[in-house]
Amino acid sequence: QVQLVESGGGLVQAGGSLRLSCAASGLTFKNYVMGWFRQAPGKERQFVSAISTSGLSTRYADSVKGRFTIFRDNAKNAVYLQMNSLKPEDSAVYYCGADFKLSIDYTSNSEGDYNYWGRGTQVTVSS
Repeated sequence: QVQLVESGGGLVQAGGSLRLSCAASGLTFKNYVMGWFRQAPGKERQFVSAISTSGLSTRYADSVKGRFTIFRDNAKNAVYLQMNSLKPEDSAVYYCGADFKLSIDYTSNSEGDYNYWGRGTQVTVSS
């Protein structure tokens, strides 16, 4: 079965950095757009970033542009989110999602497009 397992979350001070990882199994990883979403307590899940199957196209929420970088390694079936200059408002549970797409340049910021989800990893940024 398909599994997405996030890791790399933790507690960090404002201005610090974290790198999240999402390891995928049970699917043909190169055929999936990968996305990161986050959900803070009492709020809806929101889009953070996505990367196309080829890795050539990326998309970011305005709130993280210039601070976060998404990249993938299709040989390792993994997607990463490098988060720099973290702010307290970045605190949330971060989820990775997989969206089956044969297009090499497509990305999606819509939660409903994603077929599979991990269980999330907690990121807490202290002020």
